[in-house]
Amino acid sequence: MTYSRRDFGFLLPVFAAASATAAQKPALASKTYAFDDLPVRNSGQNKVRAILDGATHTGFPIKMHMTELAPGQAPHPPHHHVHEEMIMIREGTLEVTIAGRSSRLGPGSVAYVASNEEHGWRNVGTTRAQYFVLALGRDR
Repeated sequence: MTYSRRDFGFLLPVFAAASATAAQKPALASKTYAFDDLPVRNSGQNKVRAILDGATHTGFPIKMHMTELAPGQAPHPPHHHVHEEMIMIREGTLEVTIAGRSSRLGPGSVAYVASNEEHGWRNVGTTRAQYFVLALGRDR
């Protein structure tokens, strides 16, 4: 049997999809994450605890970490990216700026950042701030 270039052209998307599916990480399993068991990475005066990094059973990518930010500090300069992000404040006070609008948020507060919106935050309190970051989606 012989195949034309046109035949291979029709098959190319199938091969690409199969390759992408094979490259995906397995779905995240149900699990508990005890705070004291989370590995700590020091970043200057700040601490970061990675929690999870993977995909749901439907293949949707999610990543979560917790940051402990010293007073007056920001984790990085304002930036933007394709994935969405949610921050959930556990302790302290953060000034969160999204698309040029700033808000002061305390414990129990949440901020959601849509795709490609410029955002950043800093600890405006007098004590360390702890917050979770949940990244939703990929940057590709």
